[in-house]
Amino acid sequence: MGHKEPMTIANALRQIQERRLILPAIQREYVWKPSQVIRVFDSVMRGYPVGSFLSWRVMPDTISDFKFYGFMKDYSAFDNRHNPVIDIPTDREVVAILDGQQRLTSLNIGLRGTYAYKNHGGWANKSWSYPERRLFLNLAGEAPENELGLKYHFQFLTDADVEAARDDETKIWLPVADVFGASEMSSLIQLLAKHGVGNDPVASGLVSTLWDAIHKTASLHFYEETEQDIERVLDIFVRVNSGGTVLSYSDLLLSIATAQWEGDARAAVHGLVDELNNTGNGFSFSRDTVLKAGLVLNDVRDISFKVKNFTAANMAQLEARWGTLSASLQVAVGLLSDFGLSGGSLTADSVLIPVAYYVHHRKLDHSYRQSPNTRDDRMALRSWVLRSLIVRGIWGSGLDTLLRDVREVIRSEGAETFPAAAIERAMAARGKSLAVTDALVDDVLSLEYGRPRTFAVLAALFPHVDTRNQFHVDHIFPGSLLEQKGLRRLTKDDGTPQFTPDEIDDLTERKNQLPNLELLPGLENIGKLAEVPANWVAANYATSEERSSFLERNALPAQLPHGAAEFDSFFRARRELLEARIRTTLRPAGRDYVSQSPSVLALDEELAGGDDVD
Repeated sequence: MGHKEPMTIANALRQIQERRLILPAIQREYVWKPSQVIRVFDSVMRGYPVGSFLSWRVMPDTISDFKFYGFMKDYSAFDNRHNPVIDIPTDREVVAILDGQQRLTSLNIGLRGTYAYKNHGGWANKSWSYPERRLFLNLAGEAPENELGLKYHFQFLTDADVEAARDDETKIWLPVADVFGASEMSSLIQLLAKHGVGNDPVASGLVSTLWDAIHKTASLHFYEETEQDIERVLDIFVRVNSGGTVLSYSDLLLSIATAQWEGDARAAVHGLVDELNNTGNGFSFSRDTVLKAGLVLNDVRDISFKVKNFTAANMAQLEARWGTLSASLQVAVGLLSDFGLSGGSLTADSVLIPVAYYVHHRKLDHSYRQSPNTRDDRMALRSWVLRSLIVRGIWGSGLDTLLRDVREVIRSEGAETFPAAAIERAMAARGKSLAVTDALVDDVLSLEYGRPRTFAVLAALFPHVDTRNQFHVDHIFPGSLLEQKGLRRLTKDDGTPQFTPDEIDDLTERKNQLPNLELLPGLENIGKLAEVPANWVAANYATSEERSSFLERNALPAQLPHGAAEFDSFFRARRELLEARIRTTLRPAGRDYVSQSPSVLALDEELAGGDDVD
């Protein structure tokens, strides 16, 4: 490995334009934020070193055996986050960057391209929330006081931003790309005249400083590897990327897979992740989870993220089976959505993996999610998934061991039905028991509104709820009627305060706890608004039989509160009912598992609006 002659930023960017400076497929994608781009430009103008770069000179004979990407120029957080694949002629050598991609890409974006990031408060799924921005330098003076210690005032702006500042004397915005385009001194003079700052010593000084940093100062220092052994290059890549913004496990696996797959591994994985996350109300699965699932479903013996496990044979097998594995993951995510889960309520993404393995092992498709013949099996799977999300620590440490054990049970006992009891015995042997203990009961009863586990608990405790429909976590007694200000205004008949300060604190604390929560269909919850439960139930269930059925089904006491004065007794009674239900409904699976009876299901369908649960 040798040290090359340093080069200017302009020279490096011209080599990027000519595709003589490229990225190997093992590189991850661009991850820097706009603030990081601005900081590197500030460092460049101040003459600070921007770090050394590690490159790999790739000879013509090696080029055809490898895959390469171009540098990002016009980045969009909405729809252009992936580096373009490029075809390199095999009659010439090229230089691939092993370390320093983020810095070079930032320079390329700032000097040649655009950066589109989401407006604050904008819609994440709307293109207009991501306006195209270019990097500008304020020629009116140095940066205002700031916590980052920036000396120069760089900013990413839209054309509208620049136009809006046209009459602001403190803003003279110069597109940084214009400085890159002025490659000769004569062009620099014309640039100063074009922007009307040729006679302004401050402005012309700033432009000249930036021009020198880009075109004159050889500030980029490269160390170059010339060996053509890909294994050596991979080893170097892993070592140099152990610092800075550290590669995630999926970055490394995806990098190596991309280098070894015949097809485009990066596009395949990103496409699948996006598709899974767009299921139902949306999820937030990472590449880590999806790629770990790939190893598990592919029956790779050691599923840990270690470089030695990323063999060419494993990667080739993963690529060959990717279509089938993807289909199984899509069915599995569909099931999680059917169970009422989404990104906001799924407390452990890893639960997707055993569900997908079960789907894959039995070669199930989306019909499994709907068929009346698979209802009991779905209920067993649903119960296990929800209970595993409720008990703390199940999907934490020791994950690889847990996944291997569950995989082995499914492989040996899951040919026809989901082997919940056998899986739970294997989990208990690893210290991952789903047993209902006093500590678990107390933990569950203390869950509050808005916590991710709360939905899973309510869905597990009330399996009659068809979570394929839109259900809301609802306050049984309206939270708005238990606000401190309102409680302080309540008085008894003799005019004294209804509640002491301590009682008010207690009521406001308990209003969001599990005994005051239930699942209601979305439209029904919206219609309920702030009506007290006694009045709401009486208005919505005409007969005593209907009311009794509703109360029993939702573990509600016979006496519902009419006002805040009755909330304490209601809360205590509901807590007792929930405790009993927790101890029976959340108990470990066994041979006595029984699904809901048709009569109960039919009544729940009627309350949910008549939709067929199958």
